[in-house]
Amino acid sequence: MSTAKKEYKRVTVKSLVDMKKNGEKISMLTAYDYSMAKIVDAANVDVILVGDSASNVMAGHETTLPITLDQMIYHASSVIRAIDRALVVVDLPFGSYQSDSKEALRSAIRIMKESGAHAIKVEGGAEIKESVKRILGAGIPVMGHLGLTPQSIYKFGTYTVRAKEEEEATQLLQDAKLLEKWGCFGVVLEKIPAQLTKTVSESLSIPTIGIGGGKYADGQVLVIHDLLGMTHEFNPRFLRRYMNLYEDMSKAIGQYVADVKSRDFPNNEEQY
Repeated sequence: MSTAKKEYKRVTVKSLVDMKKNGEKISMLTAYDYSMAKIVDAANVDVILVGDSASNVMAGHETTLPITLDQMIYHASSVIRAIDRALVVVDLPFGSYQSDSKEALRSAIRIMKESGAHAIKVEGGAEIKESVKRILGAGIPVMGHLGLTPQSIYKFGTYTVRAKEEEEATQLLQDAKLLEKWGCFGVVLEKIPAQLTKTVSESLSIPTIGIGGGKYADGQVLVIHDLLGMTHEFNPRFLRRYMNLYEDMSKAIGQYVADVKSRDFPNNEEQY
């Protein structure tokens, strides 16, 4: 006998823990601007991530490293103005929290005060303990991120699957438990073996959100531009494209150019 899922008029960090407890999968997508966030929120996505992936898809950088705190606040502010239901989580950008816990707190406070966001996300485990604990101590909800952590890409040297070996897998599980112990409300698991995701998810009372982590995570996240097929060069195994907007938009824009050049647009009905 199936049970009806609870309707959440407003998703909170507590809602996500309840969803895990009730066996309800959590949906999460990125958004970086008002118009896209309005559409994503209206589709009842549970969590909107204002990701530092804006560095890639919005600004064209090769990595997430160049985006600044000011730029993250700008994107987060644009998203917040569109939201009625979703929980909005904002990435702390590279350099704003890793080595100085006081700087980490200042960065998190700026995001919360200046954008109106609901929570922040950080990459790493034991090595960022002081930053995480200081931010949580100020009453700011924190989501963790383990596995492939893009802000450390130059340390890894590759975007390949992480934690395939026992030592790294053991460390990841330990870090996940630490994040929960410190008070984080969830953790993103990126590009790790599905069985490790299963182990981590079953070991935590807080939800796991997978991206390339397989079906055993408590929820899933994708970059909205990838899901909609606005990007076309990026083709990892974990990505399911639900549309091909790159092709559709190219055709539409090409048709517009042709109509302007041929004097077909605007026609008599499209002028005053």
